[in-house]
Amino acid sequence: MSSAVRQAAARHEPLAERLRPHTLAEVVGQQQVLGPGTALRLSFESGQPHSCILWGPPGVGKTTIARLMAHAFDAQFISISAVLGGMKDIREAVEQALAARDGLPARRTLVFVDEVHRFNKSQQDAFLPHVESGLFTFIGATTENPSFEVNSALLSRATVYVLLPLSEDDLRQIVDKAQAQAAVPHIEPEALALLIAHADGDARRLLNTLETLTLAARQEQRTSVSAAWVQQVLGERMRRYDKGGDQFYDTISALHKSLRGSDPDAALYWFARMLDGGADPRYLARRLIRTASEDIGLADPRALRLALDAAEVYERLGSPEGELALAQCVLYLAVAPKSNAAYQAFNEARAWVKKDGTRAVPKHLRNAPTDLMKALDCGKGYRYAHDEQDGFAAGERYLPVGMAEPGFYRPVERGLEIRIAERLRELKRRNQQKNST
Repeated sequence: MSSAVRQAAARHEPLAERLRPHTLAEVVGQQQVLGPGTALRLSFESGQPHSCILWGPPGVGKTTIARLMAHAFDAQFISISAVLGGMKDIREAVEQALAARDGLPARRTLVFVDEVHRFNKSQQDAFLPHVESGLFTFIGATTENPSFEVNSALLSRATVYVLLPLSEDDLRQIVDKAQAQAAVPHIEPEALALLIAHADGDARRLLNTLETLTLAARQEQRTSVSAAWVQQVLGERMRRYDKGGDQFYDTISALHKSLRGSDPDAALYWFARMLDGGADPRYLARRLIRTASEDIGLADPRALRLALDAAEVYERLGSPEGELALAQCVLYLAVAPKSNAAYQAFNEARAWVKKDGTRAVPKHLRNAPTDLMKALDCGKGYRYAHDEQDGFAAGERYLPVGMAEPGFYRPVERGLEIRIAERLRELKRRNQQKNST
């Protein structure tokens, strides 16, 4: 291919692809996993690859790092999209890895699975024997917590590296690289700040936005990009929140406080504002779950289940259909009785444990699976509550010896906690009655 043809082809590549790093030194950010002395950096320098999972938000370099690993280790690079792929792709990857291993010369293979959390258990299990045998090095990329989304067997065979959203300085470096290649026009400081805020730590989003602006600037024969022109060209897109900015956190604060204040109209308004501003519905779902446990708690235990169900419905339906389930959850949480008693009790218990010494477990509460432990009186005298009247062993103590009743949990006189408080008062009365006899 001639130089002119290569240059023409390069011009048609997306800007994000043209600026993709070709060496480790060109990578912007992620020094917590790529800096000197880190495990991943040492792997690069030693030429000894290991299976790993790259966990982080979109546009922070997961695919780039995987490609650089393949290049550094002179390995065959096989990429699989868990969104589009399946068992057929996994079998083909195994066949290609076998051919590379048995070829002349023999080559390593690195199998990169993007969005690995999208694969089901059987599909993830299919990698296990080949990872164990060393046929290929497995690299998974995920935006979801691998502790919940990746099989424990596969997780135990891979090191998890956490990638972070790119900082403002990181994003400015990327803009500088694009301008150094004359890929984008001059950008005025206010416009640059606006674009960096809009990118929200996502290099791909920044570069795609820059590419859109560059095409528009060429059509209008503009040599400079101003903040006002950015707003004009991008319009609706620029209403999207900066997730690290004050506007985002002020709005989510207004939503949370409206829910806590039992105002369904205000809560629904702020919820709609956040969706209109481009907030991730999954983030909103997580905040609703938090509200259900922090501000409603046992006053209405159904609220937490409803919040979890709404989050699951959104995962199944996506936008916009799944957003209705979240809106229903917003209304329910707003009108539900409120209690932060569980939240306060948990915080008090954690603070107590942090400052208190490590108290011994009372002997009657200890486990006694062996004859030796039974001979040491472990479990001796324990009263099985189900064998007692009303399933309650009146007078039995479950706290460490010498520890006074801390009273962490104090139910409020609202919702179901009214009945919980009544129940606790009755149990306390029976304990006192038993201890006084």
